Amino acid sequence: MKPIKATTHDTDALIELGRASVQIVHDLKNQVNGLKLYATFLRKRMEKSERPADELETINKIMAGLERAAADMTTLVRFGRPLELQPKPRLDLAALLAAATEGDFAPPPAGDDDSGDAYRGDFDAPVLSEALKHIHASARQLASKDAPPHVNLRRAETAPETTREAGAENGATPPPPSALIEWRGIRDAGGDEDIFNSFNGGAGLRLALAARVIHAHGGAVEQASDALRVRLPLRSDE
Repeated sequence: MKPIKATTHDTDALIELGRASVQIVHDLKNQVNGLKLYATFLRKRMEKSERPADELETINKIMAGLERAAADMTTLVRFGRPLELQPKPRLDLAALLAAATEGDFAPPPAGDDDSGDAYRGDFDAPVLSEALKHIHASARQLASKDAPPHVNLRRAETAPETTREAGAENGATPPPPSALIEWRGIRDAGGDEDIFNSFNGGAGLRLALAARVIHAHGGAVEQASDALRVRLPLRSDE
């Protein structure tokens, strides 16, 4: 099923539909969570009574389906509501990335020129970590079967040299430094379609939410034929 494409004449209708859908999905999520409790009760009862293996397998598949449905509904409800960040100062982006990628990225050792001290910024750690997890999960799905994607973190300027020089001549405050995260070693990340705005299933919705989180932090997301990229602002006093 292809996602609905908004046009200029139906934008208001889609906005109203989205608001109504978020409330409906919120109610459905509560019902699904209730079904999960019933399914858990049945599984425990079946385990005690030594039911056949195929019956236990069936109830486990039902629970897994309910958990996926509840997770997708939770993501949709969060996407449909205003994003309110609670950033804390001087958090280590390298450490957040290492935790979000579950061992696929190792932060630079302390004292190195590219150590975690070089990647301090004002971030909402739980929200940003979840966004990085969603991007990393999609990168793993797009990676070759033989190896996970290569995750790289480096400092980058937020504007070209000429732009910064012009700003300095005009007395403007120079732009703050930024961090560039790249997931390389992946297959075609979607061709002409922006996977950060595709809304293609639960994974697409989670990527869209991740992009919103990055933008809310003053950053940007980008896809290339062989990479996914995230840029985030850092503390200018680092």
